[in-house]
Amino acid sequence: MPIHIHIGCSILYENLSPAPMLLAVCPRYNHRLVEEQRIIRPEVPVHEYIDGFGNEIWRLVAPTGTLHIRYDAIAEVSPLPDLVRFGLPKTPVENLPDDVLIYTLPSRYCPSDLFINDAWRLFGHIEGGWAQVQAICDWLHNNITYGVGSTSVTTGWDAYQQRCGVCRDFAHLGVSFCRALNFPARYVCGYLPDINVPLDPTPMDFHAWFEVYMDGLWFTFDARHNQPRIGRVLLARGRDAVDVAFSTVYGSAELINLKVWADQVDPHWRLGPISVGDTS
Repeated sequence: MPIHIHIGCSILYENLSPAPMLLAVCPRYNHRLVEEQRIIRPEVPVHEYIDGFGNEIWRLVAPTGTLHIRYDAIAEVSPLPDLVRFGLPKTPVENLPDDVLIYTLPSRYCPSDLFINDAWRLFGHIEGGWAQVQAICDWLHNNITYGVGSTSVTTGWDAYQQRCGVCRDFAHLGVSFCRALNFPARYVCGYLPDINVPLDPTPMDFHAWFEVYMDGLWFTFDARHNQPRIGRVLLARGRDAVDVAFSTVYGSAELINLKVWADQVDPHWRLGPISVGDTS
């Protein structure tokens, strides 16, 4: 039976002047939305569209002053952990579908061309597609230090040099190493509850991981946790974090506060009345 995940976020901006804004906080992928609510104060027109990567984007103009955004939903997802396919072969580049090839190329935050020598030195001797990608995750999990606020770096190459980062950096590194080895790889962000794992006491944030194309399918890999997880609710996919930022602001808006939640709830549990300031 599917399980239900209560997901959402509360975002507070302060704007010195009107600022066009794009938001990616509403999931539309591997699940069914049982219920959802959106509150924006002050009320402004919101245009919804699907971008070039298939993500749902809200487009609005944030007015001068304070802008509160609250999204709350219940998502129905599979109770099974991330799919694992040991022994899966790598798909030769010449056999990749046309629309997948873009994910073999360097991008702004994933300069995979800089990783080529080290990627082949560290992992080139490993046979098998799945085995190679898992070896990348093992190496990142064991050699990159995770810590909230531990990095202000921009690219995967910077995180590789400093050997530290947050989930976004782990995802960029995984994508970069995979592309350097000719795997199509894409950056993914979403909501990740703590199900069947020790509770993480740090405040929850949007989580980042990556997907790798093998044998006709995209498979989930998460070098930060490096174990199959249950309950992922996928928000957006793209080449790197530029394509899937939870907000893109064209102006001087300052992010004052961000809260994110993702918790398993009873199948009969439903959303109650909410306000923008409520994060329960």
